Amino acid sequence: MRAAFDGAVVRHGPTVLRVCRAVLGPGPDAEDAWSETFLSALRAWPGLPEETNVEAWLVRVAHRRSVDVVRRSVRSAAPAGGADDVAVLDEWAARSHGRNGSAWRGREGDDDDLGGHPIWDAVAALPTRQRLCVAYRYLGGLPYAAIAALTGGSEAAARRAAADGVAALRHTVDRATATGREVREPTLPDQTVPDQTVPDQTVPDQTEHTTRTQEQP
Repeated sequence: MRAAFDGAVVRHGPTVLRVCRAVLGPGPDAEDAWSETFLSALRAWPGLPEETNVEAWLVRVAHRRSVDVVRRSVRSAAPAGGADDVAVLDEWAARSHGRNGSAWRGREGDDDDLGGHPIWDAVAALPTRQRLCVAYRYLGGLPYAAIAALTGGSEAAARRAAADGVAALRHTVDRATATGREVREPTLPDQTVPDQTVPDQTVPDQTEHTTRTQEQP
């Protein structure tokens, strides 16, 4: 069982990192969310049904741990879930922790090709709901019904937000190309994730462990 979990970290770690960076920007906040995602996953792993789509499940966990990171940062007491999560992330971005803050700029010497890539500026400029829907659909591969459950609203609204977000990103890239600025396609990281050492099982509980393991570890 431990070997299977280690394999899941290696196989799905890059996807989870991309999602965390899309939500929080490249930097320590995203790395914290990445780590906490797998701490939570480790605790829930023994009870995970065999038929679970592990990558999709981890993306849902990553959403919740990313929101947890923000809630600690802003000390928000707002209720969790759906539209409330989006509101918390929106507030965080407005306070310059995200959209206009240094967290979105990457770090000097970041060994991840995406860390300092200008595409993050375009991602950061998206409205929060669009950014989340784009990340969960095109990076995390979630169906729109699952995205709607995470962000609140209907499946149709999630589909529209994702489409609008992609259109805005394409417009930004096209505009940059038209003005003569070089915009290359970002090279997605292969195994460039924070320390992939699997945490031991003595860590504090990072989440409520319920019987609905597939949805909320």
